[in-house]
Amino acid sequence: MDDRQIERLRWRCRRGLLELDVVLRNFLDQGYASLSAAEQETFDKLLAIPDNVLWAYVQGSENPPEKELRQLVSKIRK
Repeated sequence: MDDRQIERLRWRCRRGLLELDVVLRNFLDQGYASLSAAEQETFDKLLAIPDNVLWAYVQGSENPPEKELRQLVSKIRK
């Protein structure tokens, strides 16, 4: 993945909730490169989820309905 694509992802990680910004950007910087291509696609899908729902997933108060999203959220929480 080139720098331009990473910067686009970094921009998409900017959310209305500062806490969510921090979690997503940290994951992008520290964990994204180790994801498989399928997991990277799932991360892209995750970024399309509304902030309040995504924050509930990251906090653990709700679980994503799809297995792939649950697995990725678990990695983000670590």
